[in-house]
This record gives sequence, C-alpha cells and structure tokens, in this order.
Amino acid sequence: PVKVPAWVRGAESAQLIKPFKKDLAMLGLGGSVGTPKHGIRAEVLVVDSFAELETIQDKVKGKIVLFNAPFTSYGETVQYRYKGASAAAKYGAVASLIRSVGSSTLYTPHTGVMAYNEDIPRIPHAALTIEDAIMLSSQQKSGEKIVIQLKMAARTEPDRWSRNIVADLKGSENPDEIVVVGGHIDSWDVGQGAQDDGGGCVAAWHAVKLIHDLGLRPKRTLRVVLWTNEENGGKGSKAYRDTHRDELDKHMVAIESDGGVFQPSGFGFTGSQAGREIVDAISELLISIKANEITTGGRAADVAPLNDEGVPAMSLKVDGTKYFWYHHTNADTFDKIDFNEFNHCIAALAVMAYVIADMEIDLPQ
Repeated sequence: PVKVPAWVRGAESAQLIKPFKKDLAMLGLGGSVGTPKHGIRAEVLVVDSFAELETIQDKVKGKIVLFNAPFTSYGETVQYRYKGASAAAKYGAVASLIRSVGSSTLYTPHTGVMAYNEDIPRIPHAALTIEDAIMLSSQQKSGEKIVIQLKMAARTEPDRWSRNIVADLKGSENPDEIVVVGGHIDSWDVGQGAQDDGGGCVAAWHAVKLIHDLGLRPKRTLRVVLWTNEENGGKGSKAYRDTHRDELDKHMVAIESDGGVFQPSGFGFTGSQAGREIVDAISELLISIKANEITTGGRAADVAPLNDEGVPAMSLKVDGTKYFWYHHTNADTFDKIDFNEFNHCIAALAVMAYVIADMEIDLPQ
C-alpha cells in the first residue's frame, strides 16, 4: 500500500468572450487549483515561449497568460504544462493556459500533471486545443483584444491509499533472482487510458502469461509489476523500490512498457556495456517482427528509481507516430489499439524477459 495524491477535476469550462463568443474545449491540468465560484474573466496575453513572457512581464498583471508553444518533443514542450502556471503567476497573472502538449489534434485538449513553485501564488492552469491556441494567437496578432471566462472546480483532497499489483512466475532454479516487466496502472480521468498505459499493463501481463501457458519455467522469477501513481507523483515505483531495497542486487533487469502498444521496434537500454552486448544478442530473436533495434535510454518513469540503484532498465520502443495524438485525451480509447501490433508488443516483451530470466549468466548490473 502507498498513499498517493488525490486531485479531483470537478466541473470546468472556458468561454471566449471577446472578440467573439465561443465555447473553448479545455481540460484542467492535474494538480491545478480551481477558480473562484463564479470563475475568472480576464484579458488574455498569448506568448510562444517563456522567453517571450519575460519580454512582456510588465503587461501580465491581472491577465490570463496563454502559452502557445508548438510541439517539438514531449520532453521540451511539456515544460509549459508543468511550469507554466508559476511562470505566469510570477508576474501577476490570474490564470494560465497552454496549447495542448500533442503532436496532432482533432480538437482534443490534452491533460497531464503540473506543479507549482512554493514561493509563488497558485493560479488555475488548463489546456486548450491546439486549434484554439493557434486561433487566439492569430487574433492577438490582428490587434484584437481577447477576453476569456474560465471556470474550474478543481481541488486537491487528502492523499488516498493505493497499491501496486505484483504477480510472480517463480523461477525453477534461482527464484530469488528477479526479472521485472510492467507498466503503470493509473491513467488520467479522461478517455480510457488505452495507450497510456492500459495497453502496456496488459502487454506485460500477457507476456508472462504466455510463458506460463506454454509450460515454460525460466530459471529466475518473472515478476509483473503494475505500478500505481505514475501520472501525478511516481509514488508507486518509489514504494516498490523501498519495499524491495534489500533485494535490488537480485533484480536482473526492470522492463517497462509505457509508450503505447503500437508496432514495436525494439528496446531502449540503460545499464552496463556488458549488459548491452547481451541484450543486443537477444534482440536477434526479434528480427522476424522487426523489433530488434536496441538503443540507449531505457529509463522510463517507473523503472528509473530501480535504475538509480543499479538495476539495468529497459523500455519497449514502438512506432510513436500516433502516440501524442491520443496521449492524455478523451480519445485514448481501446478502439485505437491495433491487435496485430499489440500482439507483437507482447511477443517482444515475452522473448526479452524469458531469455534474460533463463540464461546461464546474470545480466551485469
């Protein structure tokens, strides 16, 4: 068991008041405070970057700041979601909005976690669609005054109890040595969390189930871990690390699937050079499904705490072309899963996990 943050979205809406009236699709960002009961109505300033915000800081007080940052990479663009509220509040903004962090859109806002700087007042923070962010930027460039009415009943309640799900297929010779394969079982409250990360959880589960159903029993224990609270705190992965700290030298590798279950291309790996060479050799078994590419970088969110303690980390790599179309939106639903690609993900996880668990030598930490 582990206590996790309990953020509640509540009723929310955004309406463009000037230069014309329009309901704006929006999603509050996880961890945001709400607005007063009757909302916030204020003029909007659109900026493309934190740097541009700095240049107009004397105009921000009493305004709503909209960060219209185009998607470059998730790691770069997500900074506006995560840090935007405090960046705007620093100069007196009453609320902040972002252009959704996504590579493409069909008028779907993307939610996700955000955070506040403890030394700066907390203001409401929400995501608009890419389309509306572009439209509002165009209106500002045309000289129009933009006014938005924002209402959010978001609140944070006391932490609640949650738990990781752990299941073992006990090893036949060295059951105290463990190969972890998993995903995170939490998702955002919109959509179904199919690609992020329901599919990853089911793929990990079925990879080990497939090995069991084939009557195979590797030398080492195969452990499925479905971590809780990846999305807004990472408490599940840290609790697993802390609970099993005395056994981490017996963890051969931790493999995570948290990038969607599209066509797999291989695995990212973070560990020793000797370990990388072994994984490279194993990957040749996946040539038939074109999932044999091993790249540097296996530190997905839930295996990173284990990797920090010396456990090699791997992450399933897939064709991510469409992942950020659906990521953290109402559109992340199970109809988006291609079952042929999904089965290839299961196969790749099963092969990699089984061979590491059954080979004669340990994977070097």
